[in-house]
Amino acid sequence: MSFCFNFDIAEQTTNVDDVARKASHSKKTDRSAITAEDDTKASKPIKEAKEHRPPSDPQFALTDAVYETVTIGSLPPLHFLNETVFETTASERDDEENILSRTAEQRSDLIPGFYEGGLKVWECTYDLLELIEKEGGTFGGKAVLDLGCGAGLLGILALKRGAKQVHFQDYNSTVIQQITLPNVMLNCQNDDEEDSEDDQEGKFQKDNGYGKKSKGKEKIKSSPPYPKKTAIDPSQHPLLAKCCFFSGDWSTFLALVLKQNPPPKYDIILTSETIYNTAYYPVLHEALNNLLAAEGLVYLTTKSHYFGVGGGLHLFETYVEQKGVFSVDHLWDGKEGLQRHVVGMRFKNPKTNISTDA
Repeated sequence: MSFCFNFDIAEQTTNVDDVARKASHSKKTDRSAITAEDDTKASKPIKEAKEHRPPSDPQFALTDAVYETVTIGSLPPLHFLNETVFETTASERDDEENILSRTAEQRSDLIPGFYEGGLKVWECTYDLLELIEKEGGTFGGKAVLDLGCGAGLLGILALKRGAKQVHFQDYNSTVIQQITLPNVMLNCQNDDEEDSEDDQEGKFQKDNGYGKKSKGKEKIKSSPPYPKKTAIDPSQHPLLAKCCFFSGDWSTFLALVLKQNPPPKYDIILTSETIYNTAYYPVLHEALNNLLAAEGLVYLTTKSHYFGVGGGLHLFETYVEQKGVFSVDHLWDGKEGLQRHVVGMRFKNPKTNISTDA
């Protein structure tokens, strides 16, 4: 999508000590933006979490879907619905939240507290995919959470790499229903379709310019038409049976999944570009603390700084250090342009860890 950030707030640097002091009542956050003047005054609405089921008519959901494919080295091809199509067909889609039309009108990638960027595949997602490919990472037998999933490419990779279960979470229900679920079903097609001649149209290749971090991804062929894929009843696919889908803010999502008996513990949590706003740090930390398995690993990929919102890696690392629950290790650091990073988070004391966020 040809969108850009469109914040109605001034650029700022938020004091992490102030963020820490708000941890006790941070469950009210709705992932909305804050300013230095009103962060303690704003009433933050809560977006209730709910679980989403695959559509009753998957044939209709995917028939003639316009999609693109990203291929990186030895990773399995990852298919995702074309973003431009959502921009041009917003009025034709089921969208109770009205985010499709509003983001198209405002040409914005983020409307704080209303839409949190899930329609766009952010560039840091590709950084983590490249790192996993380089290190030969596997997900065999693991329980995985794609937190703030958007298109769901990270969770889809885990699914294709043998995860025993993958849960997808995004702030907006429209994103889950219109993007994430269809993308998962799209990738549940027969393997013989993935190597079809049509799939070559619209692919992204690592050695075709993608590896140049400052330039992002490049298409093999620069003009449409994009390929179309016809659904073959993916609702019965065994991979889809391993998945659960949730929408809502992180506090209500956490409350919802903790009601399960037993509550889930994820061996791997994948999260991309979710630390752009310091207002979200307490509830994000709480979710990670409660949902990560004792010996689990969080892969977090981010930019150094997010202009207009104030978040970034340094502030998040400082917040995590103050909490004293996780260690943070830099797994990859970009050197070009606005620097991007992939970090890993583990419990400092996995055997004795209990939540300190409540």
